[in-house]
Amino acid sequence: MSDHPFDIAIVGAGMVGASLALACAKAGWRVAVIEPAAPAEPDPDSEPELRVSALSAGSEAWLNRIGVWESMAKYRMAPFRSLSVWEAPSGPLRVLPGGRRLAHGARTTFEAQRLERSHLGHIVENGITRYALWQHLATHDRVQLFCPSSLKHLQQGSESVTLTLDSGDTIVASLVVGADGATSVTRKLAGIGTTRNQYRQQAMVINVRHEPPQQSITWQMFTPDGPRAYLPLPDAAGSSWGSLVWYDQPENLDELMALDEQGLMAAIRRAFPLELPDIDAAPARGRFPIAREHAHQYYRDRVVLIGDAAHTINPLAGQGVNLGFQDAACLGSLLGGGAPGADPGNPELLAQYESARRPRNQLMMDAMDLFYRFFSNNQPPLHLMRNLGLGLAGNLPFARDQVARYAMGIDETLPAPVESLLNRLA
Repeated sequence: MSDHPFDIAIVGAGMVGASLALACAKAGWRVAVIEPAAPAEPDPDSEPELRVSALSAGSEAWLNRIGVWESMAKYRMAPFRSLSVWEAPSGPLRVLPGGRRLAHGARTTFEAQRLERSHLGHIVENGITRYALWQHLATHDRVQLFCPSSLKHLQQGSESVTLTLDSGDTIVASLVVGADGATSVTRKLAGIGTTRNQYRQQAMVINVRHEPPQQSITWQMFTPDGPRAYLPLPDAAGSSWGSLVWYDQPENLDELMALDEQGLMAAIRRAFPLELPDIDAAPARGRFPIAREHAHQYYRDRVVLIGDAAHTINPLAGQGVNLGFQDAACLGSLLGGGAPGADPGNPELLAQYESARRPRNQLMMDAMDLFYRFFSNNQPPLHLMRNLGLGLAGNLPFARDQVARYAMGIDETLPAPVESLLNRLA
C-alpha cells in the first residue's frame, strides 16, 4: 500500500473524465486518474464501432482547447452539415416496392451554412476520442494513471479525501471528481442521491453499410412508437456506413434483436424512410434502456460530479456527452484560475460550478422530455400541433437558427423568450 498526495483525483477516464483530467494537468494541478480499463488503439481497417457520439461544435472547441482534436482527426470521423427533423405520416403508409416508406409532413432542417459554419458537428467513434485523450494523459508529467483500478472506499476530511482502490493503493487528494458514469460509485460513496425516471421505450443501435457516398446529414423521423434516426459514419473498410437508432417498446426490440442479418435489414427497410440510402449489410447491433437521472446536488464536501455521474438525459438529440463536455469545460475553467497553493476543493468554487451547470443541464433535460412526450403518441390533436409546430419552426429561420446555435454549443445561452417558453412548457 502506498500514499500518493494529489491535488485532484478523477474517478473514471471515459471521454468526459479524461478531458477534465487533461485540462487540470495543463493548468498545473497534480492529477490522479482511476480507471478500470485502458482503451485499445483504433484499427483504421476495421468496421466502425457501435458506440459513437455526435460531437457538437462546442465539444470540438473544448477538445481543441485542450489539444486533443488534432490527434482525433488523424483517425476517422464524419462531419455533418445539416440536421433534419420530421414526423412520419399518420394513417395508412404509402409503401414502395421493397417495403420502403414515404415520409411526408412538416419538416425542420438546420443548416451549417445558415449559421456561417462549415459543419454542425462530427460523428466520432467513442474509442477514437477516448484513445486520443488517453495518449495525452499517459505522457503528461502531471498525471498518474491508476489502471486497472476501481474505487472501493472514500473518506472525506476537512482538507482532503482519502481514496482506497481495489488494487490496494491509497490516494489522498484535495478534490475528488466523480466521472464514473450513470452508475457512479463515487456518487454513492459520497452520499449523493438522485431522482430517476425510467422511460418505457428502449433504443436499439445498428451499424449499416450503404451505397456511397458518405452522407453529411443526420436526421430523425418521429413515429408514435418512437423516433427512427440516422447518423453518418466515416467511410471504413472501403465502404460507406451509417448508424441507425431505433426507439421502440422492449418487446418489439426483443424481436428485432432476434432476427438474422437479412431479416433485420428487411425490417429496417420497412420502418425507415427513403432518406436512408440503400443498405447491403447490418453487421453490428446493440440495445440500451433509456432513463433520465439527476443528482440531488453536484458536490458534497470535497467530491464533485460531472457528466453522466451528475445527470443522464434522453438520447433523443445526442446531447449526453456534449453536456458532459460542457461540465468539464466549466469546472476546468474554474480550476484553471487557481494560483499556486490554491485549494481545488474550495466550496465556493464548487458552488459556482453547480450554479452554472445545473440550470443548463436541467433545461436540456426538460426540453428532451418535452420532445419525447410530445411526439411519442398518436393523439390527433397533438399530431396536428406537432405538424404545425414543425412547419412554423421551418418558417421562422431566426428562432430556428438560435436554437441550433445553442444546441450545437456555438452560443452558451438561448434567447430569453425561447428559454422562458421551454421552461413553461416543461
